[in-house]
Amino acid sequence: MIWLTWRQLRTQAAVVFGLIAVLAVLLAATGPRLAGRYGTDSFLSEIGGADTALYLLGALALLALPFVIGMFWGAPMIARELEAGTHRLVWTQGSTRTRWLLTKLGLTGLTAMAAAGLLSLAVTWWSGPIDRAIADASGAGAAPGPGLLIFPRLSPEIFDSRGIVPLGYAAFAFVLGVTVGVIVARILPAMAIVLALLAVTQITMSVGVRPHLETPERLTTTITATNILRIDRGGHLTLAIDRPGAWSTAQRTVNASGRTVRPPSWMGDCLPGPGQRDQGCFARLEREGYRQVVTYQPAGRFWAIQRDEALVYLALALLLAGLCAWWTRHRLS
Repeated sequence: MIWLTWRQLRTQAAVVFGLIAVLAVLLAATGPRLAGRYGTDSFLSEIGGADTALYLLGALALLALPFVIGMFWGAPMIARELEAGTHRLVWTQGSTRTRWLLTKLGLTGLTAMAAAGLLSLAVTWWSGPIDRAIADASGAGAAPGPGLLIFPRLSPEIFDSRGIVPLGYAAFAFVLGVTVGVIVARILPAMAIVLALLAVTQITMSVGVRPHLETPERLTTTITATNILRIDRGGHLTLAIDRPGAWSTAQRTVNASGRTVRPPSWMGDCLPGPGQRDQGCFARLEREGYRQVVTYQPAGRFWAIQRDEALVYLALALLLAGLCAWWTRHRLS
């Protein structure tokens, strides 16, 4: 069974590991030079276009890998055999359904986690100096960096492409693909469903689950010309906080009595244009008691949240594996 499973997987595995190897060589060749420049005041602003492209490529590769694994490794793995009817041939050769399924889940699942682990290790190592520089510069009123170099590693844009979360996400994506393939028993519909489910999962995790994995901190701060970042069309304020590398998960404006309110209508005049901030306007806000309540996760919780989220993905993968085993034993003919 192991040899048969590997023969079915080796082409897809060779493509993925080959692309990872190419990216790893590029990162290994440029990483020491990048790390050597870390520590200078102009480090972020001097990062060139090639390094910025590598930074983006690494993040996108880790975001895309679970989709590739779920759609092209997981979904067709059993759905293909169900479509062709070859699963019956295996079951009549002395292999039980459970052994057949566990071999496929175990070997391919571990291979998927190995691919995600190697890619995450390379990208996390190479991006380390940039992540540290962004965290150092992301306090109130600071300019973290040009272009894409503004997101600390706890932010939703970066978090999925660092640390150990990609391993858990890869395992979940693979088992999800297998489970959908077993239930749907058609390759193309299964791949489309997996794509949609993974997109929903990624959004739900980053917006609805991750902010609550660790009890967030809360800060009440004055609205000033220095820390205000923007006012959206709905009148909601967004401030920078003096917590380097922190992830601001929610913000609301309160009045002198502590009630959540919208900023006063004259607040729009405080920011007439870029670089034109009315100090008197912000002094009036303070006199009238307006404050901003910011809920955030400190930068020091990065690895704790990584651990929590990876465990959530692994738990979901185990539940799906149980569903997959039950369906295989009781619903497949």
